[in-house]
Amino acid sequence: MRLFIFSLCFFMAGCAAERPKPAAAPIVVLETRAGLIEITVFPEKAPVSAGDFLRYVDEKLYDNQGFYRTVHAQNDPRNMGMSLIQGGRLDKEIVYGPIAHELTTETGISNADGAVAIARLAPGTGSAAYFFINIGNNDFLDTGGTRNPDGQGYATFGRVTKGLEVARDIQNMETVPDEGETVTPGQTLKTPVTIVRAYRK
Repeated sequence: MRLFIFSLCFFMAGCAAERPKPAAAPIVVLETRAGLIEITVFPEKAPVSAGDFLRYVDEKLYDNQGFYRTVHAQNDPRNMGMSLIQGGRLDKEIVYGPIAHELTTETGISNADGAVAIARLAPGTGSAAYFFINIGNNDFLDTGGTRNPDGQGYATFGRVTKGLEVARDIQNMETVPDEGETVTPGQTLKTPVTIVRAYRK
């Protein structure tokens, strides 16, 4: 009997040891002129958006690019208190994509403080070429939110886990009226904040 119990315990322990551990969520470091921002990316929750972002990182398509837009209560033309910074490719070039739109009701990641999302026009036109970091609660950017008439929201794929204060510093930098823009004046950073390089930690 003792031998049987020992053998069973050994077998069960062996099975437990062979179970694969869940993969750790990738962490991306944005090394900017204003400081470091670390983003935890969630490919299991948002495979399309996260995959596109990681592809831009891995292929160094954010290196020497940057943040160029800042939105806060004072320059939000719809007076909704939207608060974020937007960056990615300074030339706005979609190197890969556009990508399919992922709903926040599917990913479970709200546009809350620190959440990172894909910028877009119509659903399905977004790309990791331009992404934004939420500063404060922007849940009206979620699926079913009131920001856009289509109600589809903005696809979220990650969260700032270190360096949110750097994003806040960028948000408070000087802006200039957008060239040829009368709807959202004053959201363009006078001097874009360079992303020197982006890489996986």
